[in-house]
Amino acid sequence: MNGLWASGLRSRALWLFLMAGLGVSTFSPAIGEAKVFYAKDEALKIAFPDVDRVEMRTFILKDSEVQKAEQLARTRIESKLFTFYVGKKAGAVVGYAAIDTHTVRTLPETFMVVLSPEGRIQTTLVLAFHEPPEYLASERWLKQFQDKELSSELGVGRDIAGIAGSTLTSHAIAQGVRKILALFQILIKEKK
Repeated sequence: MNGLWASGLRSRALWLFLMAGLGVSTFSPAIGEAKVFYAKDEALKIAFPDVDRVEMRTFILKDSEVQKAEQLARTRIESKLFTFYVGKKAGAVVGYAAIDTHTVRTLPETFMVVLSPEGRIQTTLVLAFHEPPEYLASERWLKQFQDKELSSELGVGRDIAGIAGSTLTSHAIAQGVRKILALFQILIKEKK
């Protein structure tokens, strides 16, 4: 039995090495369960279907901005680097989009929030989900965020209903949405 177990480990290690060499992510032990729904370019086309161009605005947050964003978002800001995508038509801003990746239980989820020029949520879309599919937030649940803006009431158990059986997913998305809205307020809205 030990020989078979060791052989299986060697095979798994070789497979992981080969996948890593090809640039394939191998951090999930349940690789068959990982699901990528949209690539970034596809997501941005959904976010801004009728724009002339999409500009990328990358910010490096100051310590004071991180602190303020954490207070507004009521969650930790893990990186000082953040990007907003700006959809423009005929030179006018039609909206902003931000992509966030966070850990749900032990594996990552990536989602996008599309904002109006004033900072109200237009769309929330899951781009990739690596947890088991039964923990995935439905499109119907995500629609609860539509037309919301940053407020003390924006959160699970307040403006947003939870997901039965997926408590961690609902809280992770709500925190990510609050983070994006807080960064929008600090980096874009307050600098206009």
